[in-house]
Amino acid sequence: MPHLFEPLPLRSLTLANRIVVSPMCEYSSVDGFSNDWHLVHLGSRAVGGAALVMTEATAVTADGRISPQDLGIYDAGHVPGLARIVRFVHSQSARAGIQLAHAGRKGSTVRPWDGQGVVPEAAGGWQPVGPTSAPFTANYPVPRALLIDEIPHIVDAFRAAALRALEARFDVVEIHAAHGYLIHEFYSPLINTRTDEYGGSFDNRVRLCLEVVDAVRAVWPERLPVFVRISCSDWKDGGWDIAQSVELARRLRERGVDLVDCSSGGAVADAQVTMGPGYQVPFAERIRSDAAIATGAVGLITEPGQADGIIRNGQADCVFIARELLRDPYWPLHAAQNLGHVVPWPPQYLRAAPPGTPSR
Repeated sequence: MPHLFEPLPLRSLTLANRIVVSPMCEYSSVDGFSNDWHLVHLGSRAVGGAALVMTEATAVTADGRISPQDLGIYDAGHVPGLARIVRFVHSQSARAGIQLAHAGRKGSTVRPWDGQGVVPEAAGGWQPVGPTSAPFTANYPVPRALLIDEIPHIVDAFRAAALRALEARFDVVEIHAAHGYLIHEFYSPLINTRTDEYGGSFDNRVRLCLEVVDAVRAVWPERLPVFVRISCSDWKDGGWDIAQSVELARRLRERGVDLVDCSSGGAVADAQVTMGPGYQVPFAERIRSDAAIATGAVGLITEPGQADGIIRNGQADCVFIARELLRDPYWPLHAAQNLGHVVPWPPQYLRAAPPGTPSR
């Protein structure tokens, strides 16, 4: 069996293979509600054979959205639509995950295909919040610095969102602490210049991340896993780096986090990112080795042999596939064929499957 198609046990959950649909923003919601687009987008990846299908960054508060079109889980009314998606994902023998997120100072911005810049309040925008009042760039909104007594409300929003995710019957929650969004803004020394107990030292800068993890883990069932996505490097001198990521990962493991999803960047606009196939895999390998926690690799992983090698060589425990699954929702089925492995297909598609393919 190719290593890519070995089962992955996580607490009481067992993923059928090592392929995860990476969270990818669709910017297609109204007032945070999921709709047919989300059902088809996520459902087709479950049909395509991924073991775990993750939602896009799903906002825990209305002002925690990146754009007015972001998916949300900040209202009880969001639960039925999300539960519908989970039911379909489960019907395809896949597991369903949700990424809980707060955009911080990157909120109230225009969705990518509509241009760039600030969404004014008259057009449905808002003033975002952050650790300080410094904007991401000149054409981003100027955030309001969070008061120290407001931070517990952010933590509680993640807790409440996890409870709604449980009601919708998700199998995995992932806390989004990467890409220059709120939690990353607090732990990055390039952004966080606070002088209270949430700024300055490493312990203070990671405090929000750990408080959110504790709040989510306290209400998420012991039998189900919690993931955290982090940016392992700010790609800039003086910024967050892999050594700090390893230390944070150790603390996450101690708090009951089961897997670190290893991405990078997003803190500052002038970062110099060295990109190439699998360019973030070394982060996952280092954290897996030095922090003794399961990791997921993400970033320009496109070929079946490449993905299989990452697992075979012990660089990560699973691969999060993004753009390649936009190009080909059935990439896992095709990857199995490429690697000479037989996996079940949906019975509706068996007429197109290789001879001898079993049905799900």
